[in-house]
Amino acid sequence: MEIHKNFENVRRLVSVRRWLAKIGNLSMILAYNTGGLALLFKDAIVVMFTTKLRWRATLDQMNKIGVMSLPLVFLTALFTGIVLSLQSAYQLRLFGAQQFTADLVSLSTVRELGPVLTAMVVAGRVGASIAAELGTMKVTEQIDALKALATNPVQYLVVPRVIAGFFMLFVLVIYADVIGMLGGYVISVFKLGMNSHQYIKRTIDVLRYKDVITGLIKAFFFGGIISTVGCYFGFNTTGGAEGVGRATTLAVVTALVLIIAFDALFTAIFFFF
Repeated sequence: MEIHKNFENVRRLVSVRRWLAKIGNLSMILAYNTGGLALLFKDAIVVMFTTKLRWRATLDQMNKIGVMSLPLVFLTALFTGIVLSLQSAYQLRLFGAQQFTADLVSLSTVRELGPVLTAMVVAGRVGASIAAELGTMKVTEQIDALKALATNPVQYLVVPRVIAGFFMLFVLVIYADVIGMLGGYVISVFKLGMNSHQYIKRTIDVLRYKDVITGLIKAFFFGGIISTVGCYFGFNTTGGAEGVGRATTLAVVTALVLIIAFDALFTAIFFFF
């Protein structure tokens, strides 16, 4: 019995040690990637303001990130506005307050749903594309070739994508806000029978500069997050084709998590200020 009891104690200690080792390993990976992302973003900002920008490459990335995302953002924002209008009217009708549907749709779209959903859609499409493109360049040693030719990979590959991410997500969120409120308007007026003039007036009256600026500031940072994360995991790709797939998955998942985390942070900051 004594031997069996000692064996059980040893097994528990080994199990605890194993779990602690896993937690420690994950913590080290998290700290390493957090530091790597911060350093890459710092390098991109420094290079952005100290060297000549590659405008042709930047415009090309703006087309890929912004213009080519318009149809997907349109559908996402339109259906979001439609669903939000229907769900809001369903609940508000119980209290005889259906006229406040416009207030809820416009505020929710501009402050939260527009920036967050747009960033998530773009992260899934653009973040994966950036990670796969740069990851393929990494495993085929094209990035090493740039270094051998005395070309800074950050200036050549990262800065155009970061600039495009900053400004095009800003534009896409404005576009998504308009389309989302339009979807709410169409359902509220033509399906729920609300007065068109009253709906538009309430939508305009309820919005404040703070609401619009809050969403646009979030969009600006979300664009930087998506581009930086995609570039970071692309630059750190190893293991051939399998590694490219792994880097693409990590880029999308990390970008989505950071978008939610920074959205919570900015919402808390703007709530108090």
